[in-house]
Amino acid sequence: MTLCTPARTTNRPRIQRPHSPPEGPRRFRVAGADVSASVAVFLIALPLSLGIALATGAPLQAGLVAAAVGGLVAGRFGGSPLQVSGPAAGLTVVTAELIQRYGWRTTCAITVLAGLTQVALSALRVARSALAVSPAIVHGMLAGIGVTIALAQLHIVLGATPQSSAVDNALGLPAQLAHAQPAALAISALTVAALLCWPRLPGRAGRLARKVPAALVAVAGATAVAALAGLAVPRVDLPSWSSHALPGLPEGPVLGIAAGVLTITLVTSVQSLLSAVAVDKLVAARADRGRGVPRSDLDRELAGQGAANILSGALGGLPVAGVAVRSVANVSAGAVSRASTMLHGLWIVLAALLLVPVLDLIPLPALAALVMVVGIQMVSITHIRTVTRHREVVVYAVTLSGVVLVGILEGVALGIAVAIAVALHRLARTRITREERDGRHLLHVRGQLTFLAVPRLSRALHQLPRGSDVVVELDGSFMDHAAFETLSDWTAGHLAHGGTVETTGPSGARIAEPTPVAASTAHPCCRPWTPWHNHQCGGTPTGTPGAPGTTTPTGTAEAEATGTAGGTAPTRAARTPGLHLASGIGKFQRNTAPLVRDELARLAREGQRPSQLFLTCADSRLVTSMITSSGPGDLFTVRNVGNLVPLPGEESGDDSVAAAIEYAVEVLRVESITVCGHSGCGAMQALLNGGPDDPATPLRRWLRHGLPSLERMASRRHAWARISGRLPADAVEQLCLTNVVQQLEHLRAYEPVARRLAEGTLTLHGVYFHVGEAQAYLLSGTDEVHSYDDVFTQVMPTDHLEPARAS
Repeated sequence: MTLCTPARTTNRPRIQRPHSPPEGPRRFRVAGADVSASVAVFLIALPLSLGIALATGAPLQAGLVAAAVGGLVAGRFGGSPLQVSGPAAGLTVVTAELIQRYGWRTTCAITVLAGLTQVALSALRVARSALAVSPAIVHGMLAGIGVTIALAQLHIVLGATPQSSAVDNALGLPAQLAHAQPAALAISALTVAALLCWPRLPGRAGRLARKVPAALVAVAGATAVAALAGLAVPRVDLPSWSSHALPGLPEGPVLGIAAGVLTITLVTSVQSLLSAVAVDKLVAARADRGRGVPRSDLDRELAGQGAANILSGALGGLPVAGVAVRSVANVSAGAVSRASTMLHGLWIVLAALLLVPVLDLIPLPALAALVMVVGIQMVSITHIRTVTRHREVVVYAVTLSGVVLVGILEGVALGIAVAIAVALHRLARTRITREERDGRHLLHVRGQLTFLAVPRLSRALHQLPRGSDVVVELDGSFMDHAAFETLSDWTAGHLAHGGTVETTGPSGARIAEPTPVAASTAHPCCRPWTPWHNHQCGGTPTGTPGAPGTTTPTGTAEAEATGTAGGTAPTRAARTPGLHLASGIGKFQRNTAPLVRDELARLAREGQRPSQLFLTCADSRLVTSMITSSGPGDLFTVRNVGNLVPLPGEESGDDSVAAAIEYAVEVLRVESITVCGHSGCGAMQALLNGGPDDPATPLRRWLRHGLPSLERMASRRHAWARISGRLPADAVEQLCLTNVVQQLEHLRAYEPVARRLAEGTLTLHGVYFHVGEAQAYLLSGTDEVHSYDDVFTQVMPTDHLEPARAS
């Protein structure tokens, strides 16, 4: 079998998941970090769960039930080990409206149905598609919910009862301020002051004190003051668990019930999945780099949230979702496994059974103040700045206003509609200006060139004088087929009338112009790498471009060794490999060497200073300089069969890759490392087809370094890699993609790489090159903490790609 060449297979190879080793006697072990983290999360979750239940108008035990089920069920079966689930402030408005409209028992039934819907969606593996919702819509939804919560809880803070809608609460606020109850207001003010001041305590004593959660301190302090001062304020009243209300059959209009199920499913799913992604980034940013903590499986997380909602609703609890505040506390406290989230649920159960007399002392205004502050914090200034910077503040504002004034589902629908309208406006908005500068005509095209802009583009092009020197400056990242043909046809006509055309990007750098048909016909062999291509080139008459001793527009003397007249027979050089090689070297010396001699001389004097290490396959179709637009001195390139990075200590006498990594990182101080795989890799095909009885040839011994990639693809802990939103075409392509992700993980095991990553002076990138499409795909999810989503996105031909992401 030829290495790294597409292998023709009729059936997709069956992927065998590796057998687990025989399990011996197992003992339940919990790390000390998980125990301490679970206590910290419990102390935050207990008052918040009661406060959220109070804000929704549900029985207070419902908050404790949801917190316990979220910790035990979602913690055990979810796909994000360190995410903490429970009653979420983002669900307060939805749940309160359902309770008011249908009653508590029907709301519990709606929660069960929403959980079943989540489980069904997880079976369809659509969890990652929820991340396609614009962040402006998600942040606007959460901000709108926060405003609604704050307005409602402000009435309880003042000693009254909130109204049914945010508008009514806002209109009734002036009258309520005039009749505020001093005792409730004093307890609420004390709670808010403690929440805001406790995290800002100075000095060493302050650092020690801040280890106790501010929410616990605020509620405990308000409770102590109310009890010692004998203030007459309403307090928590937990009835007996024997009278706890359980769900009943849904009662109400079918469409209304269905809308409630859809709303609960949408809000809980999106919030949980976004929180899981954020938790992965937090874990990767820790000092231990999240070692031993697997990344989130979003489909499994969705199934775990569904199971938790089914059980929570069946036991008379609030809807459950992943909660960012408690998850951040869990990660920051050093949790290392899902045991911390499960233990926090266990502590909630014990508190609900054993601490009822203590919980009954908590003043309701203190819980209302706590939830009000959480609602205000949901309107994040950071999110507003982010959406403003990305010019999506209109989407954010419309979603926020819609949630507050109309409802969550309606507000999100309005936000989606506005986001689509904004995207279409940006796609259709194209500015075309013309000016004359130094005798040259400059045509500046700003925005995306689609068929909608073709009439204006054609009019502007035909207003340029014939035979003039024209520079077309394209300041956009997209050009569709209609615009390309318009520009190409005009370019051909303008060149035919003696003019010149230069196409540039926004920085003024020259880019490839549309090739006129006449030019492509006159010079069929116009690429500098064609002498290495086993093709048949047509010759041209002597004395014309391409004749012996002359040069084509791309700088290659074609006729000497690339073809015969008429292009009907291969050249002698093509038939004789030795002459073919000598011909290529001769052309380099004649045509290319004079152009690069000065630059190579400078590199010889100053030494090489490449910016990145480029590790790729030895496949002959993978021309690194071509696909990266790089030149001498830019890349420190390592090529091997299968673009493999052996783990440290497993080289078995072959330290070449490890030596290259050490030299590039420690001596050359490269700024990035790129692992580039490609389609149709013969090494990956050999891995798939290999068996334990294969002879231990040098090739097989080398390919053992790719076995972790095969195991990763077969493992259920990792989602299958996707390419530009689609599943790979076959098992070979899947393994090629997975191998890139796995080799990036191997790179992190090298001590110099890990140290430079921790310092923030090195970045890792994954690239997949589809040979047949001549298209490069970049591994998405790369950021300052080097987390990966196993999704390869298409690299579009644009001048706006940042250097680090286009590497």
